[in-house]
Amino acid sequence: MRKKRELISPDLTPVIDIVFILLIFFMVTSVFKKEDVVLALNLPDLHAKAIQSDKKSITIELSKKEFAIDGKKYQLKESLEVLSKYTKETKVLIRIDKEVEYSRIMKLFDSLQQNKLTAFSLIAEKNKL
Repeated sequence: MRKKRELISPDLTPVIDIVFILLIFFMVTSVFKKEDVVLALNLPDLHAKAIQSDKKSITIELSKKEFAIDGKKYQLKESLEVLSKYTKETKVLIRIDKEVEYSRIMKLFDSLQQNKLTAFSLIAEKNKL
């Protein structure tokens, strides 16, 4: 009589444990992309739908004393030069602090108009009702 050959297979339990440990490690240590928000703004509340930003959009932030485009701070006086590199198809997402003076906002809108950037949206905080 022949003896049955027993198949020897390695125990995969330790391998599976290591894979799960690595998976947890990479999930915990990963840095997810955040919005390119530089200025701490106090945005007004709003009941509108959320807007999705795409690759052909820029984010402008305006506070009482600071101005930022896509996460880089500039002087408001430089806005005309900085905005000139964008085309008129570029969508502009504007975040304005609710304490900003009206004249400062109008300077920003003037710069946008001079650069023919007319497709813009004002961003506000979602109302927490």
